[in-house]
Amino acid sequence: MEPVAHNSSLKALFLRLFVLTLLILPTVSSAELLDRVVAVVNDEVITLSDLENEGQELFRNISAKTPAASLSETLKAAREDVLEALIEKHLISQKAQQNNISVSPDEVENAFQIMVGKSGLSADDFLAKMKDSGMTEPVYRGQLKSQVLQGKLVSADVRSKTVITDDEILDYYDTHYTSQTSKGGLYLLQIGFSWRDPKNPQAPPEVLRVNKLEAEKKAQKIHGLAKNGDDFKELAKKYSELPSAADGGDIGVFQIDEMAEYMRDGVKELKSGEISEIIDTPDGYQFFKLLNNQDGAIVIKTPLEQVKEEIRSTLYEQRMKKAYDDWMTSLKDKAYIQKL
Repeated sequence: MEPVAHNSSLKALFLRLFVLTLLILPTVSSAELLDRVVAVVNDEVITLSDLENEGQELFRNISAKTPAASLSETLKAAREDVLEALIEKHLISQKAQQNNISVSPDEVENAFQIMVGKSGLSADDFLAKMKDSGMTEPVYRGQLKSQVLQGKLVSADVRSKTVITDDEILDYYDTHYTSQTSKGGLYLLQIGFSWRDPKNPQAPPEVLRVNKLEAEKKAQKIHGLAKNGDDFKELAKKYSELPSAADGGDIGVFQIDEMAEYMRDGVKELKSGEISEIIDTPDGYQFFKLLNNQDGAIVIKTPLEQVKEEIRSTLYEQRMKKAYDDWMTSLKDKAYIQKL
């Protein structure tokens, strides 16, 4: 008697035969086609409805914002990305079942709260931002569940070998948190408030007068905080209305002759660490902090001790992402995956 094939092998074989049968059946009209298989992952299938449900908000967002000429191509690429993510989710789930590993609702909620905390937003604002990006809360929580599972699945051996040295931290710090000024260069931080509304360039004089008073009042308040020792970069991030706010007001190194006259007059006499007076510009009010004005000096944007653990965490996440990518590649190499 011939040996009986393993149950899982038979199951996979029957599934593939089923999919093949679907492919060779006579074509039916789109009105009659309720669903179809778009991928096989070992002994599981991913259907078109799975794909559409997973990416529905993303696809809707793309459809609303993408020009008609490139909509089809953009949606196709998005569906390929969502399908790849679904395949990885299935592989993670299957591996977790094999190892009897699960994730509780409390663990997902904890992961969600951590991400909200990292964003610096309230839970409602975080969800609103997520929705604007084309992501629903259930889908996002599903992704978090997969991430928690992947964290449990990536071997402890890999984690134990992921050690970030002080030399690596210092290299990262030198690259991202310091800068060298060139001859005659002034390294500046900036905070500003605009009174001219680009959406209403023809605003009547009385509106502009009110806008100028409000902008000047805000500038005086924040200038006072900066002069009293509040962290300039944090003030810029929180209050400045200029594009540089995202970088803590960091506008880099300027040569004196590169500056507009109003800016040059306001900063040329500053010493390292000093803050300028409020400067009246053509569109608003600004003031600056000079980080360094020595030729060829190394400018320290943030002290190492303030960011050391943040850098360690960043490098660790990068290292673990590489470990995860290698792990997922290995899973895919060993799996039966067929896109249809």
